[in-house]
Amino acid sequence: MEGFDFSFLHLRFLDIIDIVVVAFIIYYIYNLIRGTIALNILLGLIIIYLVYLVTIQLKMQLLSHFLGGFVGVGVLAVVVVFQQEIRRFLLLIGKNAFIHRNRLWKTFFASKQEVAKDNVISLKPIVDACKYMQATRTGALIVFAKYFDEQYYQNSGEQMDAIISKRLLESIFQKNSPLHDGAVVISDGKIRCASCILPLTDNEKLPAHFGLRHRAGIGISEMSDAVAVIVSEETGTISYARQGRVKMNLNAEDLEKLLLGDL
Repeated sequence: MEGFDFSFLHLRFLDIIDIVVVAFIIYYIYNLIRGTIALNILLGLIIIYLVYLVTIQLKMQLLSHFLGGFVGVGVLAVVVVFQQEIRRFLLLIGKNAFIHRNRLWKTFFASKQEVAKDNVISLKPIVDACKYMQATRTGALIVFAKYFDEQYYQNSGEQMDAIISKRLLESIFQKNSPLHDGAVVISDGKIRCASCILPLTDNEKLPAHFGLRHRAGIGISEMSDAVAVIVSEETGTISYARQGRVKMNLNAEDLEKLLLGDL
């Protein structure tokens, strides 16, 4: 019996790299939209395209012409429908490149003291404030932005540029405080602004008891490289959002470990 002839494939080493890179990009995009409404929209577009191919093969002129109108503007439709996901994808690529460039620069040109100074952030007052707000069931949303976009955050909040302290965080989130609604944004070791309005997540699989504060914390972690700490006003539980994923029912020690690992 003759064996199979695979000579028609003509795979080169670069072709294998090409396949691996494309597979990685598809997997990365899937992780970005997994659990969101964007995944359902993408499946709908794929189904329409497959039906369009079937109608062409069956020579169903009217239906294929009708579906061809959607396929003809496919790229434009994808850009419009997945605007937030594309923005997040490009933002993460740009931020990662920027971070690696800065690390490379500091590795070769900065002293060890300068590198250590840049990486220092005082977590104790933050963790202590969250622990106090957990005990008193004070709702809070604290965002840690590795890259602070002034126009994005300050346009929806109040600029502060204050030193991080336990009492300041507690006073901001007190119910009678004019700044308690919205999020506090921490970047470069300072409280940069407060009372920020953040985009909400479209994730349909979140628990029903998640309110606007949780959805805003998850939303900002989906759209940027920021992480968010949420203290529930109803239950006093502490949650941690990163890249659209949430870890719930954390204690002070767990929170500090997560912040140390990400910041």
